[in-house]
Amino acid sequence: METMFRPEMLLIILGGAVATYLTRIGGYLLIKRFKTIPPRVEAGLNAVPAAVLTTLVAPAALTGGPETAVALIVSLLAGLRFSGLTLIAIGWAVAMGIRHFVL
Repeated sequence: METMFRPEMLLIILGGAVATYLTRIGGYLLIKRFKTIPPRVEAGLNAVPAAVLTTLVAPAALTGGPETAVALIVSLLAGLRFSGLTLIAIGWAVAMGIRHFVL
């Protein structure tokens, strides 16, 4: 049986946390220098959350089982309608449902 604690996942989560912190501080320091935000800087800052989220989702998509793939697809489709905590709950429920009832 596979262990629930995997050191590489902990490193990925910590790396994502560090990246999030650095981008927030970097954004603050960058914005502090400008009176108005140039459009290119604003576009770059708007892309940061998606990039950080990708660092958290990509490892699960590549190393997870079929339940992870199905949960990610369902979450992607649910993301067109819902946001935030609802989206996370849907993805979690699908993955747990498949693990409990199918696998």
